Amino acid sequence: MAAAAVKNIGGGLGRGLRELRIHLCQRSAGSRGVREFIEQHYVTLKKANPNFPILIRECSGIQPKLWARYEFGKEKSIPLNNLTADEVGKALESVVKSHA
Repeated sequence: MAAAAVKNIGGGLGRGLRELRIHLCQRSAGSRGVREFIEQHYVTLKKANPNFPILIRECSGIQPKLWARYEFGKEKSIPLNNLTADEVGKALESVVKSHA
């Protein structure tokens, strides 16, 4: 399912979207789905969007969150706590399709 979300996004990052940041904890159970998503789909997403900034920020003890920065500095965040890798893919797809 997350693979389908990544495939739907394809090379579409950058249309109104300027940056993606994913914040997660390296060890917490609440970040497990985010870690799995990154391990399984980051390379595919980055290869399809080589010049688009996708930032992965690890910090011990934080709640996982996806941040999207759009044109004119507008930002949107989505909490990713206790989500599966598939749900993380859907969250990513939703921020790509919305324009803050």
